[in-house]
Order: sequence, then structure tokens, then C-alpha cells
Amino acid sequence: MNRKSPNFHYYVGGIILFSVIIFFFVSRDNSENDKDNFVKTITIAGHISKAHQIIIDKFNRQHQNKIQIKTVNLSFQKFSTDEQKELFARFLRSESDKIDIFLVDQIWIPRFAKWSEPLENYFSYKERQNFVPAGLEACSDEQHLVAIPLFIDIALMYYRDDLLRKYSDYQVIKTKVESSITWEDFIKLGLELKQFNKPFYTFQGKAYEGLMCSFIELLASQDITLYKNNKIQLNTPEAKKALQLLVDLVNNYKLSTTHVLEFEENHSYDYFIKNDGFFLRGWPNLGWHFTPDESESKKISSLKKTLPPHFAGQRKTSILGGWNLMVSIFSQNKTEAIEFLKFWTSEESQKIMYEVGGFLPANQGLYENKEFIKKHPELTFFKEIIPKGFHRPFLKNYTKISVIISGYVNMAIAKKISVNEALRLAEEKINSDLLMIQ
Repeated sequence: MNRKSPNFHYYVGGIILFSVIIFFFVSRDNSENDKDNFVKTITIAGHISKAHQIIIDKFNRQHQNKIQIKTVNLSFQKFSTDEQKELFARFLRSESDKIDIFLVDQIWIPRFAKWSEPLENYFSYKERQNFVPAGLEACSDEQHLVAIPLFIDIALMYYRDDLLRKYSDYQVIKTKVESSITWEDFIKLGLELKQFNKPFYTFQGKAYEGLMCSFIELLASQDITLYKNNKIQLNTPEAKKALQLLVDLVNNYKLSTTHVLEFEENHSYDYFIKNDGFFLRGWPNLGWHFTPDESESKKISSLKKTLPPHFAGQRKTSILGGWNLMVSIFSQNKTEAIEFLKFWTSEESQKIMYEVGGFLPANQGLYENKEFIKKHPELTFFKEIIPKGFHRPFLKNYTKISVIISGYVNMAIAKKISVNEALRLAEEKINSDLLMIQ
């Protein structure tokens, strides 16, 4: 599709930059090891946030002259998740041992499993029980534990409680919203709130994984799966209902701006806050995505969280996400890499991840820690809703499938093609390309 062409040179440039960064670290590490060969250098690649770096620095201080962690920071500001995935895949195919640990989106696990060190012999059954089940579920292939969860994500709907209070039926609506409002009631509310001339529902409608998550979530709410009998099933009444809703929110009810067609997470968050929106689809660490000014901080303090809407009489659910830690099978420093994995997923490190970066703990103990819960009572909410979440299909070709579906869904919302045509073309494209070969 034409929308990909502007990214070509950027993507190639990213590969070159990635290679240069690796070369830089490899050269520097080799010179350091020549001087002090008993210090093991562990290299981690992925997005390194402030919280990540604090933990890395803490580990390095505690293991000075023994183990040192180096980072290859593929910041989300410079590399999208899809670009990171392709860079990692290309690097791992080379069988290089220059990167020991990769930060991976949980949905990449089926594709990367063959390059991951099996971890079941490093983490005892008791140690594995320390992880949130929803996180650990996304760390295995058919045979092995191939990753360890770093943090959990679950899709949410945010709402401005201060703005809703101006609505005459505030208490009635708040009760419905808090328990996951139906799409039918949500649309009715939106039409009534048009009088305030503010964005009603902001979501991520760009042709990327965020839009795919919204679409799959609408299918799951109807108890239908995307994948059945070795094929993608899109030509169904449930899929048509899901996509028609997204189309209608923008074009029929006009409860979502056409700007959503270009929104990824950060763009949607900025738009929602700056334009005093009522409702926003997002993820748990919204408040850490940008540094708000004083007025924006006040707005953020008025935000409440709840599950996304659901179809009347259907399932209340939300899509799960998160990032995992994978040790390269080619690493020459597996023992030291595992030691760092255990350090990073300990309760103390996971506290830092949450308090500094807003990353939901993958360590189950923090949801049971009364002192920590007292300090962060919102974790009780997450403890309740995470078991209601569901995972995207764990397929080796999932990301290719996602690119196709999100592209056609975006085109349908933009009214470039019909709902029926979008679903038919996406299904034909995926199944004819034999992307589902196991």
C-alpha cells in the first residue's frame, strides 16, 4: 500500500543505525574485556526507559567488577515496535552472540522462540509461580519456556470524571461506566453529550497494531476468535458488526474525530488531553507518556479507569499485552543474563518499574503486598481486571496478519472501501498468501 513507501528509507536507515550501534558496543566491550577479562559484559537491546535504566544502573553497582549491563536503546521515539521486531529478526538470523537479552513484545514469542534459550531449567516451578499467570502464559511455545514477563499491559477506557459530573444523569452513567458500559448505552450517551462540543471517544485508528487490538477486542466481546481451522475467519456476522461499529463511531454517529485515522497511542493521548475529551481508549501507563504542564496535570488527575465497552448481553473483556525478556540462544553469557533477569523481575525492581515508569508488575507478589497496595490502591483494580483479559492469537505470522487486517480496517473507517469489501479482501489476502502454515 502507498502508506508504506515513505517509511522505506527510514526503515533501511534504521537497520544501518542498528548495525552501527551494535558495532560500537561490540568494539568497546572487546577492548574492555581485554583490560579486565573477568568482568562479564551483558548487552540488552530494546526500548530503555528511565525506569529500565535505573534498574540497570542499580544492578551494575551491585555487581561492579563482576557483571556489567550495556544497552542498545531502540527508543520508541525512533523505532516503532514493528521496526524493532524486524531489526531483531535480522540480527538473530545472523546467529551473532553480541546481544544477550532482547526486550520483546509478547506477541513476537512464536516467531522468536527458535532463537531463545529455553528457560525452564533456570526458573524453578516455585519461581515461575511468582509471575502473574496472564504474563507467564505469553512466554512459552509448544515445548519450552522461552521468555520471562517483564511487565503486563491491558487495554483500558479512561474517562474525565470531572466532565461527566456536569451531566444530569451522572450517577446512573457512572455506575454503568464503572462496570463496563454497553456499546449501545455508550453511543446513546455520546449523542446526548454532543451539546458540550468536546471529543466524545478517542481511539487509535491508524493502520497499525493498536487498531488491530480494538478490532480483535470487539470480536472477543462476541465470543468469536480470529483464527479457526488453520484459517483467518473475517467473513462473519460478528466481524462485520465489529468493523461497522468502528466505521459508525467516526462516520455515522460522529462520536470520534476523523483524526483518529492517524492516531497511534501518544497522538491520541495528546489530542484527548488538550481537547478535553470525555472517553479515551488507552493503556495503563498513559500518565508516563508525556510530561504535562500544570493544567494538563490537573486534567490527568481527574481521569478514571474502567474496562472498554461491550456489546449488550455479551462478554466483558479487554485485550492483554506486555513485554517479555528473552535470552538469545547464541549468547555466551547465559548464566549472567539469567541472573539479571531474576534481578529485574524481583519485587524490588518491579516496584521501580511501576513507580517510575507506570509499568504494571509482572511479579504476582506486588498485588498481594499490603504495604505496596496501600501506597498504590489502583493495583487492586488491575488485579481484578487482568484475569478478565485475553491474549491475541499466538501465531508465527501474526504481525503480517495484523498489518493486512489493520490496513483494510483503516480503509473501511476512512470510507475508502465498504465493510464487507474490507473483510473479504483481508481474508482472501491472508489465506491466499498461505500465512497460516504451521
